[in-house]
Amino acid sequence: MFRYSLMLFAILLAGCSLGPEYHRPEVAAPVEYRYAEGYEEIWQQGEPADELPKGQWWRIYQDPALNELQERAAANNQQLRAAVARLDQARAVAGLSRADLFPRLDLQPSAQRGRTADDLSPLGEGQTTTTINLPLDLGYELDIRGRLRRLNEAAAAEVDASAAEMESFRLTLHSEVARTYFTLLTLDRETALLEKTAQLRRQNQRLISSRYQHGLSDKLDLSRAETELAAAEAEVIMLRQRRSEVEHALALLLGEPASNFAHAANEAEEFQVPEVKPGLPAELLQRRPDVAAAERRLMAANARIGAAKAAFFPSIRLTGAAGFGSNELSSLLASGNRFWNFGPQISLPIFDGGRNRAQLEQARAAHEEALADYQQTLLQAMQEVEDALATLALLHQQQQAQQRALRHARETVGLAHQRYRAGLVSYLEIIESERSALTQERAALQTSNQQLQANIALIKALGGGWDSVQN
Repeated sequence: MFRYSLMLFAILLAGCSLGPEYHRPEVAAPVEYRYAEGYEEIWQQGEPADELPKGQWWRIYQDPALNELQERAAANNQQLRAAVARLDQARAVAGLSRADLFPRLDLQPSAQRGRTADDLSPLGEGQTTTTINLPLDLGYELDIRGRLRRLNEAAAAEVDASAAEMESFRLTLHSEVARTYFTLLTLDRETALLEKTAQLRRQNQRLISSRYQHGLSDKLDLSRAETELAAAEAEVIMLRQRRSEVEHALALLLGEPASNFAHAANEAEEFQVPEVKPGLPAELLQRRPDVAAAERRLMAANARIGAAKAAFFPSIRLTGAAGFGSNELSSLLASGNRFWNFGPQISLPIFDGGRNRAQLEQARAAHEEALADYQQTLLQAMQEVEDALATLALLHQQQQAQQRALRHARETVGLAHQRYRAGLVSYLEIIESERSALTQERAALQTSNQQLQANIALIKALGGGWDSVQN
């Protein structure tokens, strides 16, 4: 009766767990983003189809080439493979932790044959003996104060954190692919612009050379025309060199050798920057994978406090064995050759030199660190959203001013050519007007690319999706 009462008492105690119960910390998030109102007034709404797979946010740009590059990156990027492997490791560690919650049974058969020395034998003559054992060993720790369950909670939270970190890296990868791709397209457009400029300057140089030969222009005008032509050709070469570097960076993101990768030049029309609804700051708690990872790390740290507290209390481990033993294989399984033993092993901490106290303090300090990391991650997430919203709003104003400047610069070029043909100004006026127009053309391309880069940054800051996709 006492034996069964002891077992029942141990089972009841096993339902007790030490340590604070986990509650997601309250975070004082702002009601709305500072630049959200002005941002929504700027962009035309571009809604992705509801049937799109969750997370494939880049499809809003409606660019088949970008979609294909994203698929290749997801399949071949080596850092993403490493992130998946880290998640698999975390799952395996969690499996080890779960295994501690269950009894362990080991079948350990053994056979031994030996002979004793004559002088050591009681009969004065050595004996040859055979021993055969077929035991089943049992080991099980009663989780009286919930130490194992807390460790299991921590391991499960670490798995969730690793999964979120993998998604965070995936989001970063796809963002970098999109950013690099649009930079490549911008360089293609800028190169095409410079090649067209070089062609026009080549025509101007021929015209000035003809005028010089007929005494209608001086040597200075011809020298200036040749200088401008050479400068344009040098700019084209520089852009091609820059494009090769960006192309190689894209190859790395795709997990392909740079020497084998080539992306055809694409002189696309002006990019359309779609709207991305920022939502509310509080939604970042659910949408940002890095915020989710930090929150899961906090949960794991909280569980480890409970495990550290449990170390101050007794632990009980049940051990036992049952099986058969014999000197002959033929009689090994006879009923009379059965054996068994069973009993508890109790460990009660009395003096450990402060080890358990230090481990508890370490767990509490780790929890404070995880809490600070979580709050910092959330603050950084909000900052990134605000930065992207502000950048988009200000770039829109910059683009409008840029378009006005470009329009006036083109008008100036036409007027300069008219006045030069009429003999009212020198060729220097044409050079200056064309330089100004080219500068404005390139600035307009760069502004368009910056808008796309900020648009992608906003998507990444929001966690990579829209309401119509997330719901």
